[in-house]
Amino acid sequence: MKKDKMKDLQVFAAPVNVTGDAQIQVRAREIDFVTSFGKNMQALLDVMGITRMIRKENGSVLKTKKVTGVLQSGDVAEGDEIPMSQYAVEETEFDSIRIAKYRKGVSLEAIAEKGYEAAVALTDEEFKSDLQNVVTDKFYNQLKLGSLVGHESTWQMAVAMAIGRVKDKFKKMKRTATGVAVWVNTLDVYKYIGAADITIQTAFGMDYIKNFLGADIVFVSSEIPENTVVATPLNNLVAYYVDPADSEFVKAGLSYTTDPATGFIGFHAQGNYDRAISDMFAIMGVRLFAEYLDAIAHISVGGSDTQTLGKLTVKSEAGSEAGKTKLTVEPQSASIRNIYKYKTNASQASEVTYGMDVKTWPKWDGKSEVAATAGHHITVVEADQNYKAIRSGGVVADVNPGE
Repeated sequence: MKKDKMKDLQVFAAPVNVTGDAQIQVRAREIDFVTSFGKNMQALLDVMGITRMIRKENGSVLKTKKVTGVLQSGDVAEGDEIPMSQYAVEETEFDSIRIAKYRKGVSLEAIAEKGYEAAVALTDEEFKSDLQNVVTDKFYNQLKLGSLVGHESTWQMAVAMAIGRVKDKFKKMKRTATGVAVWVNTLDVYKYIGAADITIQTAFGMDYIKNFLGADIVFVSSEIPENTVVATPLNNLVAYYVDPADSEFVKAGLSYTTDPATGFIGFHAQGNYDRAISDMFAIMGVRLFAEYLDAIAHISVGGSDTQTLGKLTVKSEAGSEAGKTKLTVEPQSASIRNIYKYKTNASQASEVTYGMDVKTWPKWDGKSEVAATAGHHITVVEADQNYKAIRSGGVVADVNPGE
């Protein structure tokens, strides 16, 4: 009889690998993580007026664009042929978008000492915040490469001119700015408003003010240097992502929980029994991106209405071949998008002013030896991608005389 009772109990025992309360809690934690991240990201996209994320394949190349062309005169005599205005969009490879992998672990000892809430839940929040910063940091780095430079004597005028410059740029590109986003330093905002009452909101870790100083949205950040204003049209901004729920990943046994409404990030939690650690894994490929770098304005603020040309220290030594000189410059280029131009002159260094167009000057890659005449002056210019001078320096050429 006793044996029969034991047999009956086995009939009602839980099946092996059944989904129980512990598994449900882990799944709920994963869903909460990806849903929260997705909602935060979507809130920022809504603020920026980005209606949808554009899906990209892992490793896709991201390209910036530049519109070139001139509107021909419309003053045409009767019967004469109307001149054609031609415009072209030049694309330049800027970066690539690919899945990045992240991991966080919490030890059994930490959970025992501090409790689940402190050891796991709170560190999940910090983990999520750091992942958000990965996205915004890359975006800020791109904003800093904008080439619509200028200088104003007051901070308020700098904001106004930044807005004006990007609207004017889009107009010349035959596009209409749907709105303008401005980025300013946190301290600059509070210096300006003093004790005034303003409402600062936050989306995806970015603080912003709506309809402020003529801009549709003003982002307030310590990532922007003091006395600097950055602006771009809202419709210059796009968002890309690599789907973390890619079926190829799942086939390989790498299944991550994703938010079906957004799909920005994949998250998975599991116990590592070998080390008694609660492991958390996240994968994502998310990029906020400005399509046109030459539609990003950088306006600096100071006591002068004239922007100062930066200084380059240029050195010359005899090259490895006859008639060649080896040039070096310090400091190195401030941006990967900037280029070097140079010019030789027999009697004196060429005069350069800030913003001067040096497009017709010969290009130098920063390392190759250049042909020169001994005793002639060589002027080197660091220019932005629109060939506008930013920094300059000169040297008297030391040339290999040959045999």
